[in-house]
Amino acid sequence: MKVKMILPALIEARSDHSRHYTFRPIKYSLFPPLGLATLAGYLEATDEVELQDEHVETLSFNDSPDIVVIQVYTPSALRAYQIADLYRARGSHVCLGGLHVTAMPNEAAAHADSIFLGPGEDTWPKFLSDFRQGHPKPIYQSVVRCLDNAPVPRRDLFKRDKYLFPNTLVVSRGCPHRCEFCYKESFFKGGSSFYTMPVERALRDIEAMPGKHVFFLDDHLFGNPVFARDLFDGLKGMGKVWQAAGTTESIQRADLLDKAVEAGLRGLFVGFETLSDANLSSIGKFHSIRRNYEHAVKMLHDRGVVVNGSFVFGLENDDLSVFDRTVEWAVESGLETATFHILTPYPGTRLYERLKRQGRILTNDWNQYDTRHAVFKPDRMDAVELEAGYRQAYSDFYSWKGIVKSAAVKRDALAELRHIAYAAGWKKIDPVWSLLIKAGQLRHITPIFEAVLGGLGQQPKLGPQTAKPLPPAPALRRRTVAAEVQV
Repeated sequence: MKVKMILPALIEARSDHSRHYTFRPIKYSLFPPLGLATLAGYLEATDEVELQDEHVETLSFNDSPDIVVIQVYTPSALRAYQIADLYRARGSHVCLGGLHVTAMPNEAAAHADSIFLGPGEDTWPKFLSDFRQGHPKPIYQSVVRCLDNAPVPRRDLFKRDKYLFPNTLVVSRGCPHRCEFCYKESFFKGGSSFYTMPVERALRDIEAMPGKHVFFLDDHLFGNPVFARDLFDGLKGMGKVWQAAGTTESIQRADLLDKAVEAGLRGLFVGFETLSDANLSSIGKFHSIRRNYEHAVKMLHDRGVVVNGSFVFGLENDDLSVFDRTVEWAVESGLETATFHILTPYPGTRLYERLKRQGRILTNDWNQYDTRHAVFKPDRMDAVELEAGYRQAYSDFYSWKGIVKSAAVKRDALAELRHIAYAAGWKKIDPVWSLLIKAGQLRHITPIFEAVLGGLGQQPKLGPQTAKPLPPAPALRRRTVAAEVQV
């Protein structure tokens, strides 16, 4: 049996509704498609399988596999449907799954022979059995949630030279929290929305990975403290350095954080989202309310952990002052990197349903649901102002002035240099990244990155940092921002 697995490119749409396939290359060359590789692990040894990622390679369409599997995210949905229609016309059995398919099953079913709703640990093996027996079903709905028998992902299918972080894994599914804008409630409908794999299995997978660096793609690696402690205990002594995602709540459990750092934690993606408790309450992110963000950042920095702060613009209490206030706080807190987003009401979320009821959804052009475009009517500014402020926030944070000022918070010469190199390397040398990607030389950068991260955890704890507490919202100030600012 011949199986082809495809991750379509996330199209970056422009505000004038034109579409193009250009994107910031390094951002889409970070991680290989782990979900598809995991599904490939269920195939038999005699099956022929090919995995293609449109972000890093040109797709080939000169074949007619028995099965074509396409992973669908909302901003890639229209591209996924194009590919699906092409292969269906050739007689291939097309399978569509992923977040968007689960949220919009009727839409997706028009372009597929079989659709998969929710995670695939129970439905994909069932489909393979049905297909081999000649009677595949049109819809497979996940109900059983368990990672105990999940196969090792087929990482041999990855084109490793095309990715900066080829060593990725997921050891849990979902998240224990219920934020209004999160896909979780829709995707995990009908079963548990947070579960983990056996620690022993996860450790075997990690130990088998080449190199030192590992990237956990879990939504919340610290979500089950008991599991996390056991995992960190097992990781200790492996000599790995790793990055993951966590919450401000989990960071401030010093014992758990210390175990993580001793086990190799060197970078953490933290969903701050907003500096406003009122905003946090409005989106149901109650676990972050009244958390001391400054203290959380200090705990990470004191332990040599790089912080990538995530922020969302366009929440109900955001006015035009939010952009400057957020960037100012991020810089003065010494964040090494920041990821800014425009609030995006993905279909299937409670946020989408609420804004739809209120008549505030501006478009269902899925290409624009990429967190870079305002697809709804904000409450305290208009869509044009929201997009312009978002772009300006990126420009201000990653300006040389912003990078140097943020690095100065460290008050240690080596830490300052690492900060500047890390932030500038991520955002200021795109032409270099493009050349490396085209030449297939990313593999030479990964050891350098490992060395930088490896040194971070060895720095001594620092004294009190100079991050300012959250400033009060100033009077509404209208600003003009050039729409052409590059992100």
